[in-house]
Amino acid sequence: MQQGYSNAEACRIVGIDTRTGRKWRNGRSAERGKKAAPPIRTVVPPSGASRYLREDERIHIADRLREKATVRAIAAELGRSPSTVSREIRRNRTDGTRGQWHYRPHAAQARADARRPRPKPRKITSNPALRDAAQAMLDERWSPEQICHALRAQFPDRPEMHVVHETVYQTLYVQGRGELRRELASALRSGRARRRPQRQAYCRQPRFTTPMVMISERPAEAEDRAVPGHWEGDLIIGKDGKSAIGTLVERATRYVMLLHLPGDHGAEAVLDALTATAQTLPGHLKRSLTWDQGSEMARHRDFTLATDIPVYFRDPASPWQRGSNENTNGLLRQYFPKGTDLSAHTPEHLVAVADQLNRRPRKTLGWETPAERLAKLLAA
Repeated sequence: MQQGYSNAEACRIVGIDTRTGRKWRNGRSAERGKKAAPPIRTVVPPSGASRYLREDERIHIADRLREKATVRAIAAELGRSPSTVSREIRRNRTDGTRGQWHYRPHAAQARADARRPRPKPRKITSNPALRDAAQAMLDERWSPEQICHALRAQFPDRPEMHVVHETVYQTLYVQGRGELRRELASALRSGRARRRPQRQAYCRQPRFTTPMVMISERPAEAEDRAVPGHWEGDLIIGKDGKSAIGTLVERATRYVMLLHLPGDHGAEAVLDALTATAQTLPGHLKRSLTWDQGSEMARHRDFTLATDIPVYFRDPASPWQRGSNENTNGLLRQYFPKGTDLSAHTPEHLVAVADQLNRRPRKTLGWETPAERLAKLLAA
């Protein structure tokens, strides 16, 4: 029957009576009336299946409900979410007497088809009283959200007069329909006569001129911290965003280096400071650098060409991908408090702070210091 045969045809092929076939379908054994384990039944959706339930799926739901199957079991057989099946039963069931209800698949399909046609008439279009009330409030320069709350307060017992603010927006911005006067769009505080998408085309442009290489492409050896030479970098920002100090942390040893940025912390200044610092490192400590997507790394390609160190960028809103650096920045706030002018610190002071951190025992290193761990790895 899963292949499309009727009950009579399936019973004839198997070689049983139709009554026995119905018992097997309902999970009842033909022997002694005992309950048998119901067979595992699945409905395989065709390729490119719609997100809407099909009629054969609704028939399957009705059959399984008669067999007292749970919603989760039905959903698993259909390859659908349990909430989809639950919502389908709740919306399209037929209520009977004495609080009983029935789910009839063909009636459910008819109800779903009736609800689906587009475009649907707008609520404000089909209700002149609602349209006049909304228009009067727009004349008073009320926002759509204020309008929807006012309508609920003025007409508490008339749900046909209740709308959400999105309905008002859609009615205002629709073109060529005239539900509300087009000039009323100027009453909106935005002053726009048409809807602007939240995500603009310019927001989807690449972050930098040179494409970023994301952290997912970083070598696997950087993940387990077994090989030194993979660095994480960032800036700590001073008062009013006018000063900054660059921070570099080696992933395997937590060894810290600080960048002196006395003038500004733009792309040019960060490029010069990073390049000068990287050139002091031996070759086996120059494997990679991971940074966030800040504008100060706009010259990352030039840095790679100058130092032969590839730069990888963490994903947006994922600071844990540079966890060592984030932790170190917190430690550095003991020396460089927030809201202070960081340009007042000399290069010599930055070296002293980094040296003190590198001589501090770390629990994550088994109470070794970053300097000791780095020395061991270099000797090995």
